[in-house]
Amino acid sequence: MVVSGGGEQVGGERLRRWRMVLGGGDGDGTGCALGGRDVGMDAALGALYGGGGEGKGRSRAAGLGGSAPAVARWLGDIRAYFPSSVVHVMQRDAIERLGLSALLMEPEMLEAVEPDVHLVGTLLSLNKAMPDTTRETARAVVRKVVEQLEKRLAARTWATLTGALDRSARISRPRHHDIDWDRTIRANLKNYLPEYRTVVPERLVGYGRAARAVKKEVILCIDQSGSMAASVVYASVFGAVLASMRSIATRLVVFDTAVVDLTDQLDDPVDVLFGTQLGGGTDINRALAYCQSKITRPADTVVVLISDLYEGGIRDEMLKRVAAMKGSGVEFVTLLALSDEGAPAYDHEHAAALAALGAPAFACTPDLFPEVMAAALEKRPLPAP
Repeated sequence: MVVSGGGEQVGGERLRRWRMVLGGGDGDGTGCALGGRDVGMDAALGALYGGGGEGKGRSRAAGLGGSAPAVARWLGDIRAYFPSSVVHVMQRDAIERLGLSALLMEPEMLEAVEPDVHLVGTLLSLNKAMPDTTRETARAVVRKVVEQLEKRLAARTWATLTGALDRSARISRPRHHDIDWDRTIRANLKNYLPEYRTVVPERLVGYGRAARAVKKEVILCIDQSGSMAASVVYASVFGAVLASMRSIATRLVVFDTAVVDLTDQLDDPVDVLFGTQLGGGTDINRALAYCQSKITRPADTVVVLISDLYEGGIRDEMLKRVAAMKGSGVEFVTLLALSDEGAPAYDHEHAAALAALGAPAFACTPDLFPEVMAAALEKRPLPAP
């Protein structure tokens, strides 16, 4: 077999990558030595993922020493060596594997960290323990992430839901471009002419135009238990976006074993987030009871429950409340998570019970959420994954 120079180069790159994965030492089997920038990358990986051994030939030194200066240097190194998406993963792993939560209460540390949704969740869980000097820095970090999310999500949410609100109002004398042909054809099937193979539309059904007055009411009911941290962040941002739309009256409720209404803070999602208390138990029934008491126009209301459904309250009462709301005309949406991480651990029995009531539970990504809300506002089937 003849191996070209290009083939040798590809093989060398493969060995280099395996060497970076295996961490070096006599047993890695690659025989590949690192040089230049790779040495620094390997040290940054070893500090987080190293096995802790000090045996012969081992190049990786596990751990960051637990000191703020060492961690700050490491944070700077990984930002220099890796793209942001990798930095976010490594920061999250460092907090979980090396117990760096306490160091995040130092302002100097927070300034060195690359902000992302998971970091926000960690900061919110530490909120009550933070000294005042750190809390101001933490708010700045959280605001940076929130502004990034709003920039990413707001325009699409506005466009999608404005269209849904327009289509949700039906009129009988629409202009041509406002005709809902699907509903018009169904309304005139009795006028089908077989000889012409056509339907004579005696009655037109059209889309209305969303008025400036409130047309729909949306209640976001958010589980603030520790496992729902990313969902709380995204839901707070979406709550602020929805609240900025004149045609939608938005209420945001967070709960654990207690219920807190944060609607009056929706003009600033950072205030909403710092008003949450991640952790604690879960009483979905109590939260839904509060939401139910705030419904004044059932046929025009959408309730979005964001929870992993691990109910610590009264299960049967929870299901009765959902059934009662749906029976009154409320559109009820159950999201097991509102994040980019896929389906979390959740209570399958409760999810099945809600599905039997016509409220299927599913995990939703932030990018899909506008479509889910549009379907709920128009009272059509939800685009569940």
